[in-house]
Order: sequence, then structure tokens, then C-alpha cells
Amino acid sequence: MSFLFLAQSKSYTLSIIRDYLNTQILFKYSNIFSLLMWCASISYIVTFYQKKCSKKVYLVDFACYKPFPNGICSKELFIKQTKSGGNFKDESIDFQKKILDRSGFGDKTYVPESLLKIPQNISIVEARKETESVIFGAINDLLLKTKMKAEDIEILITNCSIFNPVPSLSAMVVNHFKLKHTILCYNLSGMGCSAGLIAIDLAKQLLQVHQNSYALVVSTENTNSGYYLGNNRSMLVSNCLFRVGGAAILLSNISSDSQRSKYHLKHTVRTHKGSQDTCYNSVFQKEDETNKITGVSLSKELMSSAGFALKANITTLGKYVLPLLEQFKFVSTFVVKKYFNNKVKIYTPDFKLCFDHFCVHTGGKAVLDEIQKVLGLSDFQLEPSKMTLYRYGNTSSSSVWYELAYCEAKGRIRKGDRIWQIAFGSGFKCNTAVWCALRNVDPIKEINPWSDEINEFPVDVSI
Repeated sequence: MSFLFLAQSKSYTLSIIRDYLNTQILFKYSNIFSLLMWCASISYIVTFYQKKCSKKVYLVDFACYKPFPNGICSKELFIKQTKSGGNFKDESIDFQKKILDRSGFGDKTYVPESLLKIPQNISIVEARKETESVIFGAINDLLLKTKMKAEDIEILITNCSIFNPVPSLSAMVVNHFKLKHTILCYNLSGMGCSAGLIAIDLAKQLLQVHQNSYALVVSTENTNSGYYLGNNRSMLVSNCLFRVGGAAILLSNISSDSQRSKYHLKHTVRTHKGSQDTCYNSVFQKEDETNKITGVSLSKELMSSAGFALKANITTLGKYVLPLLEQFKFVSTFVVKKYFNNKVKIYTPDFKLCFDHFCVHTGGKAVLDEIQKVLGLSDFQLEPSKMTLYRYGNTSSSSVWYELAYCEAKGRIRKGDRIWQIAFGSGFKCNTAVWCALRNVDPIKEINPWSDEINEFPVDVSI
């Protein structure tokens, strides 16, 4: 009996211990599960709160610089000045003439006065004069339009690829307009024609952090310091394409500014293909074969690099802006091409369904023609870009703002319209910005570089 009792007692004790251990294990895993659920809930709440409380970025207004009439340089005058300097061989002059004839330029683009002198004066002093006139002129116009005081600006971003003096361009602005000593200053250099939209993206990120702030973005390029005095053909192209221009843009994250602002920034997408050597070397500043004269070389792979970067950029942008049907068509053809039939052509989404206005960087006539073909844009949709190229030439990072100014001067901007700005730059990069119009823009009340001559456009540039 005692043996049976002991066996039963042992069995009972083991049962109690087993139940206790199972309870502890369940409690342990229950705690882990609860902890995971708690962390997931907190993460969701934080993410939702960040998105809900994320500051909207408004474009209060912008201004594009219009040079004085004494800077107008026709194609004929440009070639005449090129000959007078005595730096170029006859074949180099003929080459530049051919580039100009195919450029899509009119005869009223602007160059700095230093290039209209005989001989041409290429120097830091003249480069500084050019940049000061452009930057200060654009900012003065912007402050006048917005009725802003310079001391109210908390963030300043300037961009210029070629000309980078000491002190910087941002310091130049601070000194001239006597901005406050606590201002956050950034100066972007060497980033090419897409740097203007990079500056917009940087400003957006800063405005997400600094509450109730104004950000001033200034985009320009310097023609004097970028002028090439040698005979390397790949470097002579930039002489023919770049012209004087600049823009100043005022951004705000103050909610009350939504009432007076023109646009709301919806998306920015930045694409960088610098990891690939052909893209990286497609636009390259270096000495020519003489090892004495510096210039910017444009390679034969430039167009393919631009197409490659554009494809990657719009693939990323598409998921934010394209209708679901367009996304499905793209993904399905991509899957079929990759896994089943390599000969299938990947569907190019119809971005005309997403945007009302297109502002494509004026890299050149060939670039615009290729973009028009790839995106299936009509002549009307590409009109702002082609007219900007014709009237102002390639003003680098500021070109997309001259194009938007063209749309405003034509009275095309209506409340709710979506604008797509696309720019390419050395590196090689493709950057885009998407804006939504907050109100109708009345061209009669607008003062921009097109105002006094908008009725002359569009002109025929098909030749």
C-alpha cells in the first residue's frame, strides 16, 4: 500500500510540476507575443502620427531673372565674337555654328557682357559680376512679389555647378541681404542642371524638421567661368548651349501660407546612376589634350545615360502618381519580358493621365525631342520647354522655372492642376518634382520674364 501511495504521490507531484512548467512557458510566450504586439502598435501609431503631422511644403512664389537687353546675343553675334577672340581654329568655329543652327535657339538669348567684349574677358571678377547680377536680381524680384522681409528667411540653399568662389554663393547672399546670423546655409556645387530640384528636395526635408520656417532656394549657372577657350569638340558644345539665367523660389511650411501660396509640393524623386562608369563620365570637367585649358566634356553616351536615368526615375515616381491600371500594365509587361519572353516591349505608362503641365529641362533640342517621343507628349504639352529653349537657351538648373513661368504667363495654371518638373544633371542624375496648384494663376496680375512678350509665343521651331 505504501508503495502504491508513493507511486501515486510521485505521479501527482510530477503532474503538478509539468503543469507549472507549461504555465510558465505559456506565460513567457504570451508576454513575448504581447510585447511584439505592443511594439507593432506603437510603431504603427508613430508612423501614422508622423504622416498625419508631416509638414506640408508650399511654394509661396518664385521669380526668374530677366537680363538687361544689352546682354542679348544672336547666333550670328555669338559666332562673330567667337572668331574675334582668336582662340579657335576655323573648323572649331564651323562646328560651333552647326551646333547653334541645330540648337533650337532664337536670336534673343543672353550672355554676360564679358563675352561680348573684344577680346572676351574670362575671369573670376567677371564671373562674380555675372552671378551677383543674376542672384540679386532674382531675389529682389521675389521679395517684391511676396512682400517678404529678408530677415524672415530661416533656410537658404544656393546651387551653381561651375562657379564656386570663396566665400560661397550662399555667403554672398547672406552678406548682400544682411540675413540673420542663425540662418541655415547650404551651397550645392558640381551637381549639374538637376541641382535646382535637388535643392527643392533638400529644402523640403529641412522644412519637415524646422517648424514655421521659410526656405529660399536660388538656382543659377555661370556662363563666364564655364566658357571653354580650346578646340576639343566635346567641350565646345557647352559654349553653344548655356546662357545666362537664374531663379529664386520661396518655400514655406506655415499652414496659414496655404491661402497665399501658388503650389503645394506633392513629390520629389531623385535618381542617381553614378555607380555606372558610362553615366558618371557622360558630363565631365577636365583639362583638354593640351593639359592647360579646362572645359566640360559631353560624351556620346550622354543621351543614353539620360534615357537610363529617366527610366529609373519614372519607375519610382509611377507608384505614387499613376492610376492602378497603368501600374498593372507596366508590371505585367515587365514580368512577361523578364521571365517568359525577352522580345516583349515593356509598356510605357501614360503620364499624361497624371499631369496637366510638363516642365522638361531645356538640355537641348535633341533631348526634348527624345523625351517627347518616350513620354508620348504632344507639341502643346512640350511647348513651355521648347519656347524656353528658344527664348532663353539652356539656363541649367533654373530652366524648369522659366517653363513654369511660361505656363503662368499663358494663363494655363488652374486650381488643382498638377505640374511635373523633370531635370537631368551630371553624375548622372534625373530628378523630378510634382506640384499641385492651390489657386488659379491670373496672368494679368503676374510679373515674370514672359509678361511683356508672351503674345509672341509660341513660334515655329520645327526647322
